[in-house]
Amino acid sequence: MWTRHHKRRNTGRLIVPAITCVVLAYFSYHAYHGRYGINSKERLQARLELLEAQHQKIVGNRVKLEEKLALLQDGTVERDMLDEQARRALNLAQDHELVIFRVQRSN
Repeated sequence: MWTRHHKRRNTGRLIVPAITCVVLAYFSYHAYHGRYGINSKERLQARLELLEAQHQKIVGNRVKLEEKLALLQDGTVERDMLDEQARRALNLAQDHELVIFRVQRSN
């Protein structure tokens, strides 16, 4: 009786370690580069600095507006401020006055 002997292949032993390596590589990549990975802290820090700068600018503008509002709320209107606002709104000046236009730039 003839018997056939099959040579054992080594590829069967490599399938599980290969799949394990692929899965570990996938999770390692996303642990570093993913949305909640190690690298995301630097991106969040940069965004935080940008938003804090914008916040400081807004707070500065608010303080200026509150100071102007305080001049109007105490029951008396400051004459210089009223004159300035009226001239700006009506675009008027007297003949002997010198008008200097100041351009405000927004950063």
